[in-house]
Amino acid sequence: MTDLDLTELTAVRLVEGYRTGEFSPEEATRAALERAERIQPDVNAFVRLLPDEALAQARASTERWRRGEPQGLVDGVPTTVKDILLLRGTPTLKGSRTISENGRWDEDAPSVARLREHGAVFIGKTTTPEFGWKGVTDSPQSGVTRNPHDFSRTSGGSSGGAAAAVALGAGPLALGTDGGGSVRIPASFCGIFGLKPTYGRVPLYPASAFGTLAHVGPMTRDAADAALLLDVIGAPDSRDWSGLPAAPGPFSARLAGGVKGLRVAYSPSLGGQVAVRPAVAAAVRRAVERLAGLGAYVEETDPDFADPVEAFHTLWFSGAARVTQQLGPHQRRLLDPGLREICAAGARRSALDYLAAVDVRMEMGRRMGRFHDTYDLLVTPTLPITAFEAGEEVPKKSGHRRWTGWTPFTYPFNMTQQPAATVPVGTDGDGLPIGLQLVAARHRDELVLRAAHTLYEAGVTRGGS
Repeated sequence: MTDLDLTELTAVRLVEGYRTGEFSPEEATRAALERAERIQPDVNAFVRLLPDEALAQARASTERWRRGEPQGLVDGVPTTVKDILLLRGTPTLKGSRTISENGRWDEDAPSVARLREHGAVFIGKTTTPEFGWKGVTDSPQSGVTRNPHDFSRTSGGSSGGAAAAVALGAGPLALGTDGGGSVRIPASFCGIFGLKPTYGRVPLYPASAFGTLAHVGPMTRDAADAALLLDVIGAPDSRDWSGLPAAPGPFSARLAGGVKGLRVAYSPSLGGQVAVRPAVAAAVRRAVERLAGLGAYVEETDPDFADPVEAFHTLWFSGAARVTQQLGPHQRRLLDPGLREICAAGARRSALDYLAAVDVRMEMGRRMGRFHDTYDLLVTPTLPITAFEAGEEVPKKSGHRRWTGWTPFTYPFNMTQQPAATVPVGTDGDGLPIGLQLVAARHRDELVLRAAHTLYEAGVTRGGS
């Protein structure tokens, strides 16, 4: 036994402890499960906990480590899976009462399959809004997920359960999905690290109805854990025809090197298009100044694009309409009312509307490609606000109609398929986390991870300066 609080350790540290015999996967899994059970009544991070299955996996892992024969990079690490992704033997209900638990459930999603091959311990499925449609986490099927820093506030979404679980120690590794910010939004609100990799870096199956906006990404305590997780889940899978080939080398091996000499564009408000709360703007600016102090060449400038929200809505709402296309009238009445609204709006879009939105997307991609000829990284706030009231799609009295109104920094980079990560860089006056977003050119995931790791090493994520 150990006196360490195993729920506070990163995956990298857990693997080190398993290797030296300091503690075992079974001990770490019991601690994670106990923490998950303790937080569930207040936070509602899980739709399903898997104690028996997890402990059986942990005992097998403990025996492998005892023999000095670990199965893979994350053997024995407690891990959670968003309830959008298939986990063999467990229903995947996607936050919807329109999906029956009575199914075969005999297949893993690619990312889950890779984790299983590497010996991960699956402790549970985490909450999502219905079909992952919005930037907060509540659903008719599983209720409201709350922020670990203030239970009256939202965790963000749509990977809100995953973010809350990591923040509160219920497993250091979590799989999230991101179609418009759904990894980065809750990671920012909950004060953890979240990465949306380049599209195709992590294979996705079944294919998302939201098409090539949808990414699978790591949600972790820090950038080093995200790199480790990406090393596992970034392997090709033949079921995803749009997946990328294997990366040229481990992301974990490319974290060092710092930011000295990198060309960083700092855009505090996307050219005045976004009203950012003063506390958020100040925290992000301090972190950017730290990047400059670490040797980056920082210039305050903006990417050359207008807010693509209408084009994004066309793509997003059309995808939602496609998700629910086969539902009958009774099933439609079971849907989240907001989801019903956007499905109706999506059904009214024509093929020409959709292709016009694709044109906007392609032009954005061209502009960002040229932008990164000059700049290695773009830095923005992850969100212009901190967490607001739980159970609401938009902050009260904000004037916003949909969740995209308060997420203008995230969905543009789903349009362009670029790697983007959020790093915690402080808190506001209410103690709520603030995130900084790092964006790089497509296929430069290692650069985002390296810059994020540098911020962690410099103490910026602990409020250091």
